[in-house]
Amino acid sequence: MRFAFCNEGFGDRPWSAVCSAIAKAGYDGVEIAPFTLAETVRDIPARERADIRAAAHDAGLEIVGLHWLLVKPEGLHVSHPDSKVRARTRDYLCHLADFCADLGGEIMVFGSPRQRGRVDDASSDDTWRWAAETFCGALPTAAERGVTLCIEALGTDETDFVTTAADARRLVDEIGHPSFRLILDVKAMSSEDVPIPDIIRQQRDVLAHVHANDRNGQGPGFGDTDFHSILKALSEMSYDGYISVEPFEFLPDVDTVARRCIRYLRECLPV
Repeated sequence: MRFAFCNEGFGDRPWSAVCSAIAKAGYDGVEIAPFTLAETVRDIPARERADIRAAAHDAGLEIVGLHWLLVKPEGLHVSHPDSKVRARTRDYLCHLADFCADLGGEIMVFGSPRQRGRVDDASSDDTWRWAAETFCGALPTAAERGVTLCIEALGTDETDFVTTAADARRLVDEIGHPSFRLILDVKAMSSEDVPIPDIIRQQRDVLAHVHANDRNGQGPGFGDTDFHSILKALSEMSYDGYISVEPFEFLPDVDTVARRCIRYLRECLPV
């Protein structure tokens, strides 16, 4: 298992300094929220992409991939009733896949709770069908570029579309594409009735990525979520992908959070 840290907590700090801080804290990789770099990745030219990749490499980090995919630009939604909106969203997912691959990343995490789910009086069936069509439209580009698009279940306090790991698994099975897999988020799993280690075991054959955070929205070790059992379950299935730390609170500061999270996670690793 390898550990990465998500970049958005570093705010406006220069990219090279972000990479340096994450590497110094003890991580193997960095996961990027594209909106922290530009309004749209289409505005990031090839030379700048190469520089982003080189800065991570020079710090000793691998760029794992992307998350928070559709925060910017405005007006994107995978399950919008307007086919033109869905087409723009599909096209932007393709641009993101190109961007991810240009950086050396292999994972795109689809969370984006405000850019999914029912709009107006759309039915649940139509919402599901439209989202599946949008994802399917982007998958040929993702596959060509060696990128895996991962659907993330989120709690009902965030969205009404894919709110459990079982929902996400059903979408993965329905789409049936090798470049469309599952990401499990610890905070999201905490909202389910099924114990987290059992969810991990149930989804082991479609699991491609993991986000680590506490049920309280802070980082691992900042709450009461039991990561010993979580890492044990991942170890038992020989999970060799990345675990990306994704806190939503950064007190007292992001550098302290990053250091404490990786220290705690390594203490939780099975002997």
